[in-house]
Amino acid sequence: MTGRISALDLAPGELSEPTKAYFAKCEEKLGLVPNVLRTYAFDDRKLRAFTDMYNDLMLGESGLSKLEREMIAVAVSSINHCYYCLTAHGAAVRQLSGDPALGEMMVMNFRAADLSARQTAMLEFAVKLTEAPAKIVEADRAALRQAGFSDRDIWDIASTAAFFNMSNRVAAAIDMRPNDEYHAMAR
Repeated sequence: MTGRISALDLAPGELSEPTKAYFAKCEEKLGLVPNVLRTYAFDDRKLRAFTDMYNDLMLGESGLSKLEREMIAVAVSSINHCYYCLTAHGAAVRQLSGDPALGEMMVMNFRAADLSARQTAMLEFAVKLTEAPAKIVEADRAALRQAGFSDRDIWDIASTAAFFNMSNRVAAAIDMRPNDEYHAMAR
């Protein structure tokens, strides 16, 4: 990791034992502690709330695959021009799909990718929720059902999109920078 990780000068706080263990697990599995976690490390409670929600949405039980959830993260982050999330989650799409070109297409314009009708419907919903949330209507949910999503899946799509809209805004506000390692992953 080189340079600063955000524009804010927040000193790291005292980390709880569970948080220290979580950081060690990140080092073991990823080879790094994501900068998003380091930026939240000024307040262990806020960090735990963030990681608990993230882990539930992205790794928990769902009718959505891990790849589909990462695709939502990238599509939303593309609309919001979130440098941090596009870099980190673009790498995750490359890794989970085994397709570096898909990761790049997702970052630039998911509509350029050769996606299934299911994936396209999911991402169009996530984008509409990002750009015009007040315009979501029953027809939008019906389109997801038509594409094979259950009502629980729709909840997960909406929750994942909403989480990344929040994360993108925090990242933009503090100029959060991705770990350098993400740029070379799964290429």
